[in-house]
Amino acid sequence: MVFLKLTLVAFGLVYASALGGMYLVQRDLQYFPGQSDPAPEALGLTGVTRETLDTSDGEALVLWHGPAKAGQPTILFLHGNAGTIADRVDRLRFYQAQGLGAAFLSWRGYGGSTGHPTETGLLIDAATAYGFLRRQGIAAGQIVLVGESLGTGVAVRLAAEHPVGAVVLEAPFTAAVDVARQAYPWVPVGLLMKDQFRSRDHIGRVRAPLLVLHGEVDRVIPFGFGKALYAAANDPKTFLSLGPVGHEALGDPATWAKGVDFIATLDLE
Repeated sequence: MVFLKLTLVAFGLVYASALGGMYLVQRDLQYFPGQSDPAPEALGLTGVTRETLDTSDGEALVLWHGPAKAGQPTILFLHGNAGTIADRVDRLRFYQAQGLGAAFLSWRGYGGSTGHPTETGLLIDAATAYGFLRRQGIAAGQIVLVGESLGTGVAVRLAAEHPVGAVVLEAPFTAAVDVARQAYPWVPVGLLMKDQFRSRDHIGRVRAPLLVLHGEVDRVIPFGFGKALYAAANDPKTFLSLGPVGHEALGDPATWAKGVDFIATLDLE
């Protein structure tokens, strides 16, 4: 009996220590900011400027902006939790080739932007980029949000609080905490996780046309999360499976084309 008690105490101490360690480093487990910050022209981009945006809480953000051709909307692209906007340069070129405007935001703590990523901070960053586009004279109905992975959590919240023309979500979750709960079933993540990105709590306030794209064998954000978020969304909405592909499909031009084709069906003003 004494041995059993000692074993349980030892297990409890190890478990508590592990939880404490994960709590302290949780943002290092959630965000993987790249630091590359090349000039757009160094990557062969033309007609794209590197803007510096000041946030309401004192950070300075990098945003690449390529204006739209006449009559075309502008995509505000909110990227995932790893890498930088420089890693998405082919996507920006793809949008440009369609005549679309492109605003690629570098989150705080990522390539060229100051600060450290947090949920609150990323929401401020996205609202700052949205405000920049509006000050450029771009109508709200001409702004299309494209959220990639973690960026979907920010896109949903931004669209719930600001008018936009449309929203495209690539591999979205119901909440980041739901994904974490599945990955760490032995951890009470609902109590410990700081940045939960509860898209399911906000999707009901999104009124813009919505497209959800998701790979059926995505092991980073499983397919079922995208389906569940879609089910909770308002009409008009469209769900497109990317087929038997994983999270890497978000870097495939065929995925980007589905979003562009969807945008082309809309009468944006």
